[in-house]
Amino acid sequence: MSTVTIASDHADAEAAEKVEQHHAEMAGRLALLTSDVVRAARTDRAGAARQELLSWLRDDLVPHATAEEQTLYPAAAEIVEARLLVEAMLAEHVLIHRLVGDLEAATDPIEAAAVARALETLFGSHLAKENDQLIPTLVASPDYSVAEMLDGMHELLGGHDASVAAASPAAGHQCACGGHDEAGLPELDVRTIPHAIRHATIFGALDGLRPGTGLQLVADHDPLPLLAQLEQRAPGAFDVAYRESGPEAWRLEMIRKG
Repeated sequence: MSTVTIASDHADAEAAEKVEQHHAEMAGRLALLTSDVVRAARTDRAGAARQELLSWLRDDLVPHATAEEQTLYPAAAEIVEARLLVEAMLAEHVLIHRLVGDLEAATDPIEAAAVARALETLFGSHLAKENDQLIPTLVASPDYSVAEMLDGMHELLGGHDASVAAASPAAGHQCACGGHDEAGLPELDVRTIPHAIRHATIFGALDGLRPGTGLQLVADHDPLPLLAQLEQRAPGAFDVAYRESGPEAWRLEMIRKG
């Protein structure tokens, strides 16, 4: 985890780590979809990119927020030192829902891109507070079992089959010909993401790619450990090509095979 968390028991510590990893996966997916909306804003793919983002928001992000409001937040609100934090988190959920509505109502691609960026920024800040403040407060309390609270909650812990996600619409070129659309590949820059959750962020983005689509990964070092882990996780599933090899940045084109 990116912060030191003192848990009341081992099961809660593991649950907290799973939540943070799932948060990282969601952040990676949102970053990729948002990048595609921005890059496609001046092309004929603008509408499709917006719909892909909206589908993910409705199917993943909104249910995730609802699950938090039904489990984590009520428990945290019972802890005196966390009550104001919970109120702030609930207020941010209202803003998230409002931005999703704004994205649905947007008729101009540039407006949609701006709303998508605002949503990505808000969600990133929101996740940081959950990871660094809310979850550690809950797992440190002997009055609650976070592991039991989240048992079976796929909306909060992840665990969806990556093959299912890969079969759904995703960012980028939509055929399996190996080409690229006019807007190019969406970029996922992970240089500022903490190392503890960096791989989960990348896998969250990669899992959502369907055959023939891809992304451009930007890292601050040669991601050989990531590529080895990816090959173990999804053997032979991606074509990888280096476009830049340091010293300040490494850029890799990663395409899911057809």
